[in-house]
Order: sequence, then structure tokens, then C-alpha cells
Amino acid sequence: MTATSVAQAVYVLAAVLFVLSLAGLSKQESARRGNVLGMVGMVLALAATIVLALGTSARPVLVTALLVVVVLLVGAAVGTWRARRVEMTQMPELIAILHSFVGAAAVLVGFNSYLTAQAAGHDDVAHLVEVSLGVLVGAVTFTGSVVAFLKLSGRTRSAPLQLPGRNLLNLGALVASLGLVAWFVVAPSVWPLLLLTVVSLALGWHLVASIGGGDMPVVVSMLNSYSGWAAAAAGFMLGNDLLIVTGALVGSSGAILSYIMCRAMNRSFVSVILGGFGAEEGAAPAGGEGPQGEHREVSADDVAALLRDARSVVITPGYGMAVAKAQYPVADLVQLLRDGGAQVRFGVHPVAGRLPGHMNVLLAEARVPYDIVLEMDEINDDLAGTDVVLVIGANDTVNPAALDDPGSPIAGMPVLHVWEAEQVVVFKRSMAAGYAGVQNPLFFRENTGMLFGDAKLRVEDIVAALRAG
Repeated sequence: MTATSVAQAVYVLAAVLFVLSLAGLSKQESARRGNVLGMVGMVLALAATIVLALGTSARPVLVTALLVVVVLLVGAAVGTWRARRVEMTQMPELIAILHSFVGAAAVLVGFNSYLTAQAAGHDDVAHLVEVSLGVLVGAVTFTGSVVAFLKLSGRTRSAPLQLPGRNLLNLGALVASLGLVAWFVVAPSVWPLLLLTVVSLALGWHLVASIGGGDMPVVVSMLNSYSGWAAAAAGFMLGNDLLIVTGALVGSSGAILSYIMCRAMNRSFVSVILGGFGAEEGAAPAGGEGPQGEHREVSADDVAALLRDARSVVITPGYGMAVAKAQYPVADLVQLLRDGGAQVRFGVHPVAGRLPGHMNVLLAEARVPYDIVLEMDEINDDLAGTDVVLVIGANDTVNPAALDDPGSPIAGMPVLHVWEAEQVVVFKRSMAAGYAGVQNPLFFRENTGMLFGDAKLRVEDIVAALRAG
């Protein structure tokens, strides 16, 4: 068998493993198996690609092997270093910057593919279309992902950039890009390709810069989809079937996840793309508006007293839990309450945190049982009969203004109805607004107590008080 036939056979097996990996990731119980299948598939894909490179390269085999080894060592070293240093709170920005690598790779592959074909005297129209579209999608993915990384990591403001006529600017850039694609296909040269790259880079930057912090979970998912289509485009340019299949899987799954998350927020995908409602984290509501009132502060001992008498407890986590690294003492609290006979469950909003599934991963990391982690739709009807709800680091996902205030920026967004419980305890560092910059009237309700401070320390205080009592 030739190196090409061996590689193609292994590619088919790897593609099947990738599909099974996605299927496994659809449930918490099978997520570990899904990850393992995906890793095995990637190892096989890399091995087949190396065999193909060694068998078809015009260079001496030793030179090609040396180049491959150098690239693998550099990638493995950087990947291992980042994996060992990254915190769970940094996962959203890490994923965003990884998406930018895929976009940059698609742009570079596009230029290389075009210049190589030109040197060989090939001007195939289909290939020119593949190159131009690959560069377009890759460039948008690259700068969009970089901006998302800067926002999520706090290196730039999370508030949306609101240039005059921003939608017309986006439309104009898109039309210009398509015009440059047509120019490149009709009269191939490096100049329209360079201009297309510049316009697409600007479009990607402006698209994500115009989206506010409240929409960041959707943005990460959206960029995941973009990176998949960029990878598929690179696969077409390289003639690599597995890259096409893998890119299509990532692109389509990212698009489906973005749709699900937008539906959970009761917003259209187009409205997110055209600029979200998010404002800078911790900022006051726009124009100084929003519900005001007196809040009631409670202590850890007060909360422990509530929990001693509670028969049913629901915990709704948010990004604040991730920042405080409070998932481990929360798991201890859950075990303590369950040992005392209380029913304890988690209510997780689809866009809790800044990454799809962020809260689920944190809870799984702390070994919280899967069967007590419920989605918003599964827990909402039970909240009215709940004794105590602990809101740990969540804000916009438990905001009653989404239902009560038609003028609120988050009006119509489905939220967890925590205020229907007998008692609510909100863990926060201060009274500042959340990531979307929208004030929360939950804080001023009679049945709500505010427990200020670091969430991890406050939960540890509650656990200590319960054990002492």
C-alpha cells in the first residue's frame, strides 16, 4: 500500500472517532470517554499526516522528518506549558486565543496555496474560490478571536464599541470583501488577496468589538464555529479530506451551540452579531437608571442558621464562583447538607459564566454528583417550593427585570426564578452590576439577603458554622 492510501484509511477511522467524541460530549456521564476518543482520533490523524508527508515530500526524508519533529516539539512544549498554568477562570480567553491560531493558519495556508499554484502554472477557478473564502473566514476569525481574548482577559473594556452606523460599516466591509473575492477569481493576483485580508481583518475586529460582555459566551461559541469553517477551508486548499470533515464538525456544532445559547437568552443570532447589550463589568446602569432600594446584609452564621432548617436547597452558580475558586468548599457544603437530610440541587443557566458549560466543568472538577446538576428548564418550576436558594457569583441570569421590566436591556431573556423561593442568599463582593452592566432588583427584595466578600471564604465560614452547630 502507498503512503497516501494508508493515510486515507487512517483519516476515515479518525473521522469516525471525532464523530463519536462529539456524541460522547453531549452528556456529562460520557464526556470523559468522548474526550479520550477525540484524543485518540487526533493522534491517529497526526500520525497519518506525518506518514503522508514523509512519503510524498519532494525534500529528503531526513529533512522532512526533522522539520516535523521540530514543529511537534514546539507545539507540545507550548501546549503543555499553557495547560499546566491556565486557571479554570482563564479557560474562556484561552479558547478564544486558540481560535485565533486556526484563523491565522487558514490565512497563511491560503497565501501559500495560491503562490504554490501560481508557481506551478495552475489557475483553477474552484481553487481560487477556496483560497479567497478561506482567507476571508480565517482573517475574520483571527482578529475577532483576538478581540474576544482581550475582552475576556480584562485587557480591554468589555463594553461594546458603538461607532456611528456600525451595522452599515459591517455590511460595507462584507460587500467589499465579496467584491475582492470576485476580483481575485476573475483576475488572480496577490493584490486583491492582500486587500481582502486587510478588509477581513478589520471586519473581524469590528464585529466582536461591537459585542458587549453580556454576550461573550455566545461570542466564544460563534468563534468556535468560525474556526471550524476556517479549518474546513484550509482542508479544501490542502486537499486534506480529514481537515474538511473535522472543520465541518466543529463549524456546525459551534453554530448549533450558538443557536441554542441565543434561544436561551431569547435573542436572535443576528442581534448578537450586530452588537449586544453588554456593558462594562461593574459599571452602573446606563444613564444611572435601574431599580434602587435598601439591601439586607447577612452574615455566614445567619446563612448557616437558614440552611440548618432548610429541607430543600438550590444553588445557582455564576462566573463569580469560578473567580473565587469556590467550587470545592461548595461541594463540601453540598455533602454536609445532604448528610443532614436536605435535598440539594444546582440550577445552571445555559449562559452562566463566560464559556458554554463553564459551570458544569467546575462542578464536575469538584466531584459534585451529575444527577443533582440541573439545567434552568429542569429546576425553574421547583424554585417556588424551595426553602433556600444560594446565588453564588451569578447576576444577570437571576435578574427578575428580564421578566418584569419591558424597558430593561435584558427584557425577555429567560432567567432562573430564584426570587420565588422562601429565602434567597446572594454571594457578591459588592453591589456593583454584573458583566452585562444591568442592575438587579433581586438584591433589594425582602426575602433576599446579601452576603458580601470572597465567595470561597464565605462558603468556608458557612461550612465551619454548620459543623460547629
